[in-house]
Amino acid sequence: MKIKSSLLQYFKMCFLLVIMVFTANSQAQKNKGNLFIIGGGNRSDELMNQLISIADLKQKDYIVVLPMSSEEPDSAYIYFKNQMKKLVTNRIIMLNFDKNDANNKILNDSLQKAKLIFISGGDQTRFMNVVNNTLLYGTIHKAYKNGSMIAGTSAGAAVMCEHMITGNQKLETKYTSTFDNIRYDNLETSQGLGLVKNVIIDQHFLKRNRYNRLLTALVEYPDHIGIGIDESTAIIVRNKKIEIAGESEVVVIKNPKRIIKSNKRNLVSIKSLEMAIYTEGQKFKIK
Repeated sequence: MKIKSSLLQYFKMCFLLVIMVFTANSQAQKNKGNLFIIGGGNRSDELMNQLISIADLKQKDYIVVLPMSSEEPDSAYIYFKNQMKKLVTNRIIMLNFDKNDANNKILNDSLQKAKLIFISGGDQTRFMNVVNNTLLYGTIHKAYKNGSMIAGTSAGAAVMCEHMITGNQKLETKYTSTFDNIRYDNLETSQGLGLVKNVIIDQHFLKRNRYNRLLTALVEYPDHIGIGIDESTAIIVRNKKIEIAGESEVVVIKNPKRIIKSNKRNLVSIKSLEMAIYTEGQKFKIK
């Protein structure tokens, strides 16, 4: 009996240890920071005040602008700074990294300590060409994990995903702001920051009528959730919980069923899928 009792106690301890390790790993995987992802267009003071409130800026905290998406990084920085100066007294600096100084430890240390990191609009591919395979990529992730707010607009929204929409079509040589149809093997994606997983984000969504593009993305990544963010609108990401902020709407498309690919002009059919439309203050969860 004593042997059985000892064995039972041993197994109980092992079970508790497994639970503790699992819980610790789950907590370690959670990011302390938040994401504030804007669909482009005008950024109202009200929207930016929400960003500031969630970032929880203290007097000593500073803000860093990463303008590498923009063809005119100084202009992107000045536009952001002029608006924010009306709303906060915190220091706002620009770190316009290039491929050479993306591995500069001093600059990366400065970035990691920023309480709010803002990624400007422009061309998301231009931004990731600087960031990929550098110390800077890891620094952004560390800042997010340690409690910094990572925000971005337009191209700065697209880079948040693991699989980033570049805007180009594989089957078309000419760039258009939206897709004329829904075809498989047409969507070009590349590596993004991957701050939010299992999600494809498209921006300027209603303004530029990008339904076809997001549906095409779901054909390529059917296990992902497609999130179309309209202009002057944002999603606030707190780990797996998302809240809507701003003036317009967010369209969420997921769970495409029975995808059939035709050999005729790469056309595709989808038997069914789920779509929802959210407005300010509403919430939903991701995987």
